[in-house]
Amino acid sequence: MKSALPKVLQTLAGKPLLEYVLATAHALSPKASPIVVIGHGATDIQAYLESGKKEHPALANVTTVMQKEQKGTGHALLQALPKLDVDEPTLVLYGDVPLTSKKTLTYLSKLADGARGQDSALALLTQEMDNPAGYGRILRAADGAVTGIVEEKDANREQKAIREINTGIMVLPTRPLKRWLKSLRASNAQGEYYLTDVIEMAARDGVPIRTTQAEFEWETVGVNSREQLASLERIYQHTIARQLMDAGISLADPARIDVRGNLRCGTDVFIDVGCIFEGNVSLASGVRVGPYCILRDCEINTNAVVHAFSHIDGATVGANSLIGPYARLRPGADLANDVHIGNFVEVKNSRIAANSKANHLAYVGDSIVGARVNIGAGTITCNYDGVNKHQTIIEDDVFIGSDTQLVAPVRVGRGATLGAGTTLTKDAPANQLTVSRAKQVSLQWQRPVKHEKKVEASKANVRKQAVKLAPKKTVKVKK
Repeated sequence: MKSALPKVLQTLAGKPLLEYVLATAHALSPKASPIVVIGHGATDIQAYLESGKKEHPALANVTTVMQKEQKGTGHALLQALPKLDVDEPTLVLYGDVPLTSKKTLTYLSKLADGARGQDSALALLTQEMDNPAGYGRILRAADGAVTGIVEEKDANREQKAIREINTGIMVLPTRPLKRWLKSLRASNAQGEYYLTDVIEMAARDGVPIRTTQAEFEWETVGVNSREQLASLERIYQHTIARQLMDAGISLADPARIDVRGNLRCGTDVFIDVGCIFEGNVSLASGVRVGPYCILRDCEINTNAVVHAFSHIDGATVGANSLIGPYARLRPGADLANDVHIGNFVEVKNSRIAANSKANHLAYVGDSIVGARVNIGAGTITCNYDGVNKHQTIIEDDVFIGSDTQLVAPVRVGRGATLGAGTTLTKDAPANQLTVSRAKQVSLQWQRPVKHEKKVEASKANVRKQAVKLAPKKTVKVKK
């Protein structure tokens, strides 16, 4: 990946690859804690697992095992062997194969069901691929029974022509697995201990080997490069887009939407091109989101409209409200119904009651704004004194003229009007006009005039300078 970040911590749709794998494992309700075998980037991975315990249930009970030397998949599983329950089957997953579904793994686990321990079957997830290059191939006997797996670097020409590949995902009977792992040898082109070699051992020991395939090929695709990660991102986003449209959501272009979290939508929602949704976003029925908006951890209520290029982060937007274009709602912005926040308006940590509006070029921070308030262009709440934040309170039916500064803490009484250009440092009384301006003065004044350059004189001066700089010539006179 050419990155300081371990591969399994590279992000897909805003979440680390490893998180997808652990979330799916958690969804299977395992009887034991998942075991993550770590080696390269172990410090970063452990820090990620530790920091995510409170936020993500899937990370809460994860056990880590160190693989100091990376000697192959069989060697990796051998490190975890002492922590495995011999009376329960072991499901092997890969941290760089993020999109295997719960449905696929549930069915795979059922294939391995049977008497516990020695009598359990081995279940293997395979896949038919048009281009199987890079993958191990499934070897079968004439009757179709699986006899082993050969890695591509060890395969001959005939074996390379096999299109059924090994995904690496399998359910193994744990008791015999201990014996098989201890019998592994690194006699292959890679000089590694292949987990795939246990398939041949299982076949030799008469353990039933059952196979199944995922519904979609992308469920088994791993990530080994930036290109593969980007390709899987588009596959994942297209899958989400299809699910949204199946649920009745209108997308202007399914190829131009990015969901990096959880997006919940009501009926008749429309989403234009280039929108990004992060964290937990809720769009109620009738919501329209214009092009190139970014919505993160927010709630947009019924029939609200978010116009183009707006950013909404940690905010609530009331029903029938109009936002943008080019508006920014920051964490703590709580807008009631029928609120208008126009172009180049920023709201942060403020409550705005119904039917109020700030249509252009304003900043409202740490404020409580009443109903039916008009906030004129260029108005700002001066909420920060360089150390602490202070609150501005604007009561119902207030009209604030353009280019007004409200220096918090300050209160504007109900029905008050603030004249344009006012700098308010004291409370404004209700139902009165408050104005704070410098006295307007008109003076006799002559605007400076740009002097024209004397072009001819300038040219003459240049010629004079040229003569001075020219080298003197010596003239010889013949006698």
